Amino acid sequence: MSKKTKGNNSDPNVEVDPISGTETTGHDWDGLKELDTPAPRWWLTVWMITIVFAIGYWVVYPAWPSISGHTKGLFGWTQYTELKAEQKEITDRQGAYLARFHGESFDQVRADPAVYEFARAGGAVVFKENCAACHGNGGEGRKGYPNLNDDDWLFGGKVDTIYHTIQVGSRSTDPDTHATQMPKFGAILKPDEIQDVATYVLQLSHGTPANPSASWVRGQAVFAANCVSCHGEGGVGNRDMGAPRLNDAIWLYGGRRADVVETITNARAGVMPTWKHRLSDDNQRMVALYVHSLGGGE
Repeated sequence: MSKKTKGNNSDPNVEVDPISGTETTGHDWDGLKELDTPAPRWWLTVWMITIVFAIGYWVVYPAWPSISGHTKGLFGWTQYTELKAEQKEITDRQGAYLARFHGESFDQVRADPAVYEFARAGGAVVFKENCAACHGNGGEGRKGYPNLNDDDWLFGGKVDTIYHTIQVGSRSTDPDTHATQMPKFGAILKPDEIQDVATYVLQLSHGTPANPSASWVRGQAVFAANCVSCHGEGGVGNRDMGAPRLNDAIWLYGGRRADVVETITNARAGVMPTWKHRLSDDNQRMVALYVHSLGGGE
């Protein structure tokens, strides 16, 4: 390849690529030569703009490390001041909703969509932090811990009743706690009588059998003599006494025969703590509204 000059360049040592007409850098790798192609003007312009922007950013915002920490910048902006401003905005909005929440009854809150959603959201957080360990994240419950999504309530499912239960608990240390107690019938009834009444109770959710067995007939008599005063005729339950319904196939401790026999024999004594002194009144009211909204509230 002969050496040529390009344009006004009179240097005889400058080689120009004959195909592209561009000068080469003089580097040669096994016959491959590097073209000395200049960067596009638009790219150089953008590059210079970014340099100017970077210098401006260093001046305006905190960027350079110093002995005391870093430069403050002309605007005095930091992530911490921005966070405080955002937190203040959230706190102010919460305060506005809380002020309305304070002044409204449960019925008024439920009729006020904005405040109701605010209360439900707050109640969901309180529930997950304090109640989910026993009742499950969605209030589905588990053996020994009530399902809060159904219509089976020992003491009533209205929102103010739920609020009262949250306050006093069940068999808790609060002087006004729900204090229900089922006796241990293992010390009162004979084993065969316990088996008979279990037969009767397990049948309650299915109605009276067309051809009742002898065990069912005996169990009905045992139930009438020992259980009906609390659980009511036909096992309808008694909320004033906290006696559960037995005719809805909803079982707190399991609905197998062995579970029912165990309950009759040794009774059950689950405990729910009082939350009166653990949660603020606002949080108690919010979680009451949240639980009521799960689907089983009355």
